Amino acid sequence: MPTAFLSHPVCNLHDTGAGHPESAARLAAISDRLLASGLGSVLMNFDAPEVVLDDLLRVHDAAYIDALEARVPSSGLQRIDPDTVIGSRSLDAARRAAGAVVAAVDLVASGSVDNAFCCVRPPGHHAERNESMGFCLFNNIAVGAAHALAAHGYSRVAILDFDVHHGNGTEDIFSSEDRVLFCSSFQHPFYPFTPLLANTENRVSVPLQAGDGSDAFREAVEKHWLPALQRFEPEFVFVSAGFDAHVADDMSHINLIDDDYRWVTEQIMNVASASAGGRIVSSLEGGYELHSLARCVETHLRVLAGVH
Repeated sequence: MPTAFLSHPVCNLHDTGAGHPESAARLAAISDRLLASGLGSVLMNFDAPEVVLDDLLRVHDAAYIDALEARVPSSGLQRIDPDTVIGSRSLDAARRAAGAVVAAVDLVASGSVDNAFCCVRPPGHHAERNESMGFCLFNNIAVGAAHALAAHGYSRVAILDFDVHHGNGTEDIFSSEDRVLFCSSFQHPFYPFTPLLANTENRVSVPLQAGDGSDAFREAVEKHWLPALQRFEPEFVFVSAGFDAHVADDMSHINLIDDDYRWVTEQIMNVASASAGGRIVSSLEGGYELHSLARCVETHLRVLAGVH
């Protein structure tokens, strides 16, 4: 069966202002790459729907959602923290981004597709239950994981986050949820400067040091993620797919290369095949150097789709 590709034109209307790294040019670069490579023609394309309020309320408090809506400007831009900027259509885009992951879960759970990739913005993994930060408004991957648990009855889901920045929001939202295993690797110390918590049965955090590259990243996955995933036996696998640990991306000091994203996606496919019936939903997080971002998303998608 095919790989689903979910996006929506409204995601391009999230205006962050001139010079902001999290811009609509990111999705345009990915789209151009998939068109030029021909890969886009083998994916099953879907428009992302708007998320419904009940899905958001599983991971965000109503007061937070109301406060965020109240800050949306009728025109111009509103800075809601030093890094996060919103315009008049930003929450429309955020609703589509979260809705994409929910719709992807439904497609994969129903067996309509093998797996899915959500090519959306704004990203989500920094958004905590009651706080937006780091370019993120709603925690898209958390919304999808909570939907898988509540609407489809899965009892064990894993979230794998290889963005170079710690997924503090995802960690916050699922900190007391035994049905979720959160595995992450990230540069540390680095933004968002959250405390490094001890690992547990449901949290596997592997910090990488500035200057680390392929060897350290692959060791983190092989020695820490994979044993935890084998013990946990997830029934559904989610991926916070950030590509900003690439050597070409100046948003960090980690030196991954294109092939690392092929390799880690293959490891994720193996995990999903072993216990989750191949069920994977991946959603775009970071990645700001447009050329490496587009190449690495293509690489990620080729592995998901089984196209070489």
